[in-house]
Amino acid sequence: MQARIIDRQGQTRTVPLIVGAQWIGSGEDCSIRVRGTGVGVHHVRLELCAEGRYSIVDLGCPAGTRVNGERVVTAGPLGPWDVVHVGDCDIRIEAAERIAPVAEPADSELRLGIDSGARSAPISPCSDRPAGSQPPPAHSAARLEAAGRLHKRLLAQFDLRRHDVASMSDAALRELATQLLQPLLADEATRAGCSPAELLRFVLDEALGLGPLESLLADDEVREIMINGAGLIFVERGGRLQRADTCFSGEPALRGIIERIVTPIGRRVDDASPMVDARLPDGSRVNVVIPPLAVRGTSVTIRRFGRRRLTAADLLQGGALDVAMLEFLRVCVEQRRNILVSGGTGSGKTTLLNVLSSLIPAGERVVTIEDSAELAFDHPNLVSLETRPRNIEGRGEITIRDLVRNSLRMRPDRIVIGECRGGETLDMLQAMNTGHDGSLSTVHANSPRELLSRLEVMVLMSGVDLPVSAIREQIAGSVQIIVHQARYPCGARRITRITELTGVIAGTIQTQDIFRFVAEAPDVNGRSRGRFEATGHVPQFYEELRRSGRTLDLGLFGAAAGDR
Repeated sequence: MQARIIDRQGQTRTVPLIVGAQWIGSGEDCSIRVRGTGVGVHHVRLELCAEGRYSIVDLGCPAGTRVNGERVVTAGPLGPWDVVHVGDCDIRIEAAERIAPVAEPADSELRLGIDSGARSAPISPCSDRPAGSQPPPAHSAARLEAAGRLHKRLLAQFDLRRHDVASMSDAALRELATQLLQPLLADEATRAGCSPAELLRFVLDEALGLGPLESLLADDEVREIMINGAGLIFVERGGRLQRADTCFSGEPALRGIIERIVTPIGRRVDDASPMVDARLPDGSRVNVVIPPLAVRGTSVTIRRFGRRRLTAADLLQGGALDVAMLEFLRVCVEQRRNILVSGGTGSGKTTLLNVLSSLIPAGERVVTIEDSAELAFDHPNLVSLETRPRNIEGRGEITIRDLVRNSLRMRPDRIVIGECRGGETLDMLQAMNTGHDGSLSTVHANSPRELLSRLEVMVLMSGVDLPVSAIREQIAGSVQIIVHQARYPCGARRITRITELTGVIAGTIQTQDIFRFVAEAPDVNGRSRGRFEATGHVPQFYEELRRSGRTLDLGLFGAAAGDR
């Protein structure tokens, strides 16, 4: 195998490659050396297979990596028709005897990693499946067509015989469905090229359970499930995206499963309400968007939290923080500091909020407020509140802001809001500043400083006409600690900064980092490396507690805590 490299001036060179892992970058030990602004020493990890297929992993350098014009984090399997762009060069991996680039086959499949700038693949005019993508090997087109026919026949049989399915148990429904499908199974299984038992299980899961989601939800390694139409499912395992080897038989089957998810919790999804947030019985968060808003077909995103909730010890063992940071956060919660957790999508904000909430002393009353109930921690005096969408007449909506106001009448010691994203931010700040110290919440932001700007904007969204100076005074007087969490390309989630708000000077909120994560170059496997360190700043409230006679370990804020 060889790499054919074309630079910006049009000059071409070839580099021989060996099967296995190798690097693309500017370093002398890279198999493919390229130059350009932002190109890292080890920019991309290349995994080359014996048959000529390969995959790539971007190692987080500023210039990024593109495949066929799309910016990616991971991509594969790729072939000689795919173009990898790094720095000033276009790279094709091809057989050594190949003398010219080949055209991309019509049936090629490119599986791309997550990136906010990625564009959608085109839709074939005769199918609801993205053009160029094939059904996963585990479910051939013939098998999916057979399952679709059986599903339709089953629905017709239930309707014609007028079975009272609403009053039947799941086991009874499956037994009845098996009886109705039995005469058709042998013929359909022969046409589909699979066993009758396998085809029956697939149809029953789709008609009465959660279909292909059953196996994915049973896999503890799957942290996120992304359905991009009935024929395309991606999952996240170990922080990496990959195509699932399963799919739905068609759009009707997918819509039926969505109904089974949202109906038990009083939610609905239809033309009048094409977007909905829901949750599964295990607490997993579900977001659904249907056409016409979802142009490529019904979109479903499931964020899983695992059967076992993560604890502070799990975060410590996973390298999300170190011992000194954990001890400091424990003191902050116990001493009723108001804490905001910031970070991007998928950075682990809700998991961290759950862990912090579990540190609240048992003698206090806690009220949690969420769009979809996700927080789950053991506490003897806990009230969990959840919002309610408007009904079909457009009435009856209960927002987070309504619940925050009502929670003040429930004699809470602390209020925990799953996420602040609008006008409820003003109510939360007022609650923090009026006797409900120790409250917690999360906010989407890329840094602690950006979090403060977002808080100002969200307070203005409340409709209350306040000058910016008053808003900043309110924020500085309400929030004491910001914990910022980030997700790295390798999938690792780490607390990168713990910051204290120290007041307002000349109209600007002053902050001081207490702990931070200092990133280093990724290892050969692309996993992020670095160390946690204290900045030497002692929080203001520690000085107050020490003067009151409490014994505290000020050594937490001294030396670095070591590598992770």
